Amino acid sequence: MRPYLNQAEHSGYLSASGRAVVERACDRIATGEFDDDDVPSRIHGDLWSGNVLWSPSGVVLIDPAAHGGHRETDLAMLALFGCPFLEEILAGYHIEHALKAGWQNRVALHQLHPLAVHAAGHGPSYGAELTHAAEAVLAL
Repeated sequence: MRPYLNQAEHSGYLSASGRAVVERACDRIATGEFDDDDVPSRIHGDLWSGNVLWSPSGVVLIDPAAHGGHRETDLAMLALFGCPFLEEILAGYHIEHALKAGWQNRVALHQLHPLAVHAAGHGPSYGAELTHAAEAVLAL
C-alpha cells in the first residue's frame, strides 16, 4: 500500500495527516495482529458490482484478477462499491462457508488496499475514505 500513498499524497488526493493515519494502520497490520488461521483462498481479486453479471441463467463473475488471498477481501470489495443483493450474497456465503466471528468489524481492514489504489489516481474523496478506513482499523 505504501507506494500508492506516495502517489496519492503527491497528487493532493491524500492529506499529510491522512497519510499519517494510514501509515499507523499499516504499521499495526505489519505486526501480524490481524493474522488468523484461515488458509489463503482463491479469490476473484477485483470483485465489485461491475464485475458481477446478473443473467437469466444465474450470476456470473467476470474480469477476474484471481489470486490467493483472504476470503473476507472479496466481500469487503462488494461492500466498498455497493452491490445489489449484498445481504443475500453474504447470507449465501455464510451458508457455504461461514466467516469468522467479527468479520463485519474487519471490512475496513480489507478495503484499505483498494482504497489506496483509488486514492492514488481517482480523486480526494478516495483519500478521505482511505483515511476513514484506516481510522476504523486503528479502532479495532
